[in-house]
Amino acid sequence: MSIGSFIKKQFVDVLQWNEDTEGVLAWRFPMQDFEIQNGGMLTVRESQVAIFVNEGVVADVFGPGNHKLSTNTLPVLTNLKNWDKLFDSPFKSDVYFFSTRIQTGRKWGTVQPVTIRDKDFDMIRVRAFGMYSYRVTDAKRFFTEISGTRDVYTRDEVEDQLRGITLATMANSLGGANVSFLDMAANQTLMAQQIKGELATAFDKYGLGLDEFNVASVSLPEELQAALDERISAGMKGGLGTDKMAGFTKFQVASSIPLAAQNEGGLAGLGAGLSAGVGFGQVMTQGLQDAMHAQPAAAAAAAAPLAAAALVATAATPAPAEQDIEARLGKLKGLLDKGLITAADYDSAKAEMLKKLIG
Repeated sequence: MSIGSFIKKQFVDVLQWNEDTEGVLAWRFPMQDFEIQNGGMLTVRESQVAIFVNEGVVADVFGPGNHKLSTNTLPVLTNLKNWDKLFDSPFKSDVYFFSTRIQTGRKWGTVQPVTIRDKDFDMIRVRAFGMYSYRVTDAKRFFTEISGTRDVYTRDEVEDQLRGITLATMANSLGGANVSFLDMAANQTLMAQQIKGELATAFDKYGLGLDEFNVASVSLPEELQAALDERISAGMKGGLGTDKMAGFTKFQVASSIPLAAQNEGGLAGLGAGLSAGVGFGQVMTQGLQDAMHAQPAAAAAAAAPLAAAALVATAATPAPAEQDIEARLGKLKGLLDKGLITAADYDSAKAEMLKKLIG
């Protein structure tokens, strides 16, 4: 190399990164035809790490501080280039800076519901949302596994990959936990702790440390939430007890009474329109007995209209030959005298029973 060419060489005396752009995790110092002056200064600020890469191989890693670049401070690079300790010429290597600041307020969420096995509802689809924070903890691993030789690598780029890792880990964690959806929704803190442990292991493989992870909400798709709401209402109003199906049936029948009362014919019309009127009456009677057993005072007020509905519904079906029509009419008359049913209900039921009797 001629003296003129040597003089034209451009040397770098100070290497540093000011982190002018938000969201950048890795930045390559622009070398081009520059060479690093032996004895130059490397400035690594707090929350930064710098690495020297020689021909694709990570040579030296520097933490925060001012570092004078020489054969004494670049032992790995010196060994790779077979430099003698007295070697005093410039050298050329790629220098990458990494931000180790915590990346806070990063959002995660399930774009599509995740299907898991639930001990209460069998198979369900769950949506979840929350926030997390992370940082680069191993610059060398982060460089070799993710960022590579690009000039700039941003958190948006890495989070595209982290999103898939997060959702896969969450699905595996929830699917193997055997925790019901109701328990998840009631204790999101424990759910977050469980997922965080497994997620931290996945992040570590890429040189990232998971700082915080929380679950803000756990929900079902609208159609599943509607079914759950109906089941909860049945439990509150119908009393699922040990016989859940019977309790749910009672709830559905009871819910239909106010609607039927608005139709032509009132409660009597409801009884006449059912193909299984006797079954309806039995369900209503059983419901009355359960309610009176649980709350005698409150049941007394609610029992009268339901009892009337049961008798009217039963009257709408053929009665056994030995049934005493007169006794049944007497019971209806007693309810009428006490003001518990209307004259229209009494006349309608009476007409139905006489019609069945006479044919």
